[in-house]
Amino acid sequence: MEIRIDDLEGPEIRALLEEHLRRMQATSPPESCHALDLSGLKKPEITFWTVWEDGRLAGCGALKEIDPTHGEIKSMRTSDEFLRRGVASLIVRHILDVALERGYKRLSLETGSMKEFDPARALYKRFGFEECGPFEGYVEDPNSVFMTKTLGD
Repeated sequence: MEIRIDDLEGPEIRALLEEHLRRMQATSPPESCHALDLSGLKKPEITFWTVWEDGRLAGCGALKEIDPTHGEIKSMRTSDEFLRRGVASLIVRHILDVALERGYKRLSLETGSMKEFDPARALYKRFGFEECGPFEGYVEDPNSVFMTKTLGD
């Protein structure tokens, strides 16, 4: 599998992100849906990657710089065709490596609290993320789980 920085212009990634937004909106009330649309993902503080295998889009993920020492994982998604094939682990590992290269001391994320998000929360826990309180403009929300991981020393 190959990881690439993506400009979000290709039809494959547009379709995957539209599906991602539809699924988030189907499981989370509007005030609890924090998934970014294309314009939100194109902001300069966000680096967006896609994962490809044999010319097929396998998944995606993004890293948002909150400040010079703190990043946030955004828009993690695996294509249905590639579920349970290690795509999400590959992209989380890549984002962790980039966060360390950038000198971040902490990496955080927000995910859903509903059962549909159990696999995501389990993935993040395997990588050492722990539940925490809201960060960077988020507020307490029964539909959200906030997680963070200390990086480096």
